[in-house]
Amino acid sequence: MGRRLEERLNGLKLNRKFTLVITVLIILPISILAGVLFYTMEENVISENTDYMRYTMERNSDHIRKNIDSINMTTQFFLHDEALLQMLDRIADRQKIETEELLTFYHSDIAALERLVNNNTLLYGVRVYAVNDNMQEMMPILYSRSRMDKMEWAKKADYTGWNYHYPDELFDNRGAAKIASLVTNVEDYESGLIGVIETAVTMENMFPALYERIEDEWSCFISDTGELYFGDNEQEFSEEFVRFQMEEGFEEDGIVTDYTRQGEEHLIVSYLHVRELQGTLLSVKNISDNVRYVYRMRNSFVAIMIVLLVGLAFLINYIVKRLLRQFYDILRSIRGIQKGDLGVRIKNCGSDEMGELGTQINKMLDRIEQLMKENIDREILAKNSQIRALQNQINAHFIYNVLESVKMMAEIDEEYMISDAITSLGNLLRYSMKWVSGNVRVEEEIEYIRNYLMLINLRFDYEIYLSLNLPEEIMQQEIPKMSLQPIVENAIYHGIEDLAEDTNIYIKGMEKNGDCVIEISDAGKGMSDVELERLKKKIAGEIETDGGSGSGIGLKNVQDRIRMSFGEEYGIDIASKLGCYTKVMVRVPMRS
Repeated sequence: MGRRLEERLNGLKLNRKFTLVITVLIILPISILAGVLFYTMEENVISENTDYMRYTMERNSDHIRKNIDSINMTTQFFLHDEALLQMLDRIADRQKIETEELLTFYHSDIAALERLVNNNTLLYGVRVYAVNDNMQEMMPILYSRSRMDKMEWAKKADYTGWNYHYPDELFDNRGAAKIASLVTNVEDYESGLIGVIETAVTMENMFPALYERIEDEWSCFISDTGELYFGDNEQEFSEEFVRFQMEEGFEEDGIVTDYTRQGEEHLIVSYLHVRELQGTLLSVKNISDNVRYVYRMRNSFVAIMIVLLVGLAFLINYIVKRLLRQFYDILRSIRGIQKGDLGVRIKNCGSDEMGELGTQINKMLDRIEQLMKENIDREILAKNSQIRALQNQINAHFIYNVLESVKMMAEIDEEYMISDAITSLGNLLRYSMKWVSGNVRVEEEIEYIRNYLMLINLRFDYEIYLSLNLPEEIMQQEIPKMSLQPIVENAIYHGIEDLAEDTNIYIKGMEKNGDCVIEISDAGKGMSDVELERLKKKIAGEIETDGGSGSGIGLKNVQDRIRMSFGEEYGIDIASKLGCYTKVMVRVPMRS
């Protein structure tokens, strides 16, 4: 896929490539900025609503705790009312109470308790139930046992503590208001249970968040045992959603507000766990409309940008075409040159880069025409050189024929040493004059060295022997012609001749790291470290050679020809020790 895309991009015209690049460079920062902008807008919507829900839950928390404190204080006041406790104790013991006592109790204690309840606007009411019906009810405070049995919470095995969302059925009528209450047993040390106190508040007053009709907001109260209590917004609330939130787990204390998604809906969920009520107030705000508004703005922006970018792309393409007009003129001229029309010249070259390109192409064409003329002249010279080479070959044949005649004359006179010397000289000349366009095999170069040493030994009173250790695969390797002989010649004239004694020249071949290495060693006078370092610098071209004896020009020529044939990593290296030896290593690639 990537390769196909690359091929298609490479096939586009230059003006379209420029248009594409410029358009992408415009789209990229705009896309990044727009993405950051709309992401920030979405985060701000979530953050603002999260802060709002946290503040709302803090307000609900203050209200609920205020109700709890009021209910607890009222309950404690009733539990410590001595007159009320004595009356409940006498009722529990089924004592007869005179009418005068009842009237006094009603007008004093009951009236005070009623005023206390009426003065607390948070309370729905406080009811005290006796343990039997052997009594005179004093509404709205004191009631019989049978009245309590009508209440929904009284049917529980353990009705003490908080009870939620039940109707007021005290007088067999179901009121519209739902009640939440704290039910507390009244016990006497000797008599045991003597009564029950129900301190009640309406559910709407206890949990106003359940009854507030605010668009896109819902609340419910979940007891620790799993009961769900809804207000007027029950129809807006998914019980499945509440159960899911319960499975996620509520914090034991404090307020937790978080953002979540339920299908396509975006919700801010806030929890308030109230330990005293043994339950959790859950409030949810649906911010889907706000988030979708951000999404609509984003989509509208994208649509507008697409339209603008399409128009901008056409405009950029037109401008680029105008800018590249001279380039296309140059391209048409180059195509004409490619077809062989070297007379083409680019006209109206300006002073900008394109104009400079056209000027340089015109100069290049002038230079090409000049070079073609020079090339034709060189070809004529080459033909003349080939003719002269043929003439030289004729002269070489004449020399070989003369040497052959002298050799036969020496054999007739039984001067076999002279005959052998002439044979070696003939082989030497034949190898030297033979036209070779490429490299030669190592065995050919070794054969030339043998003939050379035979002639050299005629000059000296001592003998120079040639010792070879060259495997067959080394003998078949290719090297530049006359690359080993100059090394042998250097060994004789600069290392062996001054010693004037029988000696050896040792040639060894081996394969090292995939390369062919040929070592040529002599047991001559060697060189000092200073002389060796100077010679290496001459071979490397760091010191200019003067062309005299011992200048190293022969070894440098060998080095240059090897590198020209095989590359800069090949060539020769030298090791020497004064009074002991000199070793020249020739490295060429190993060819199979």
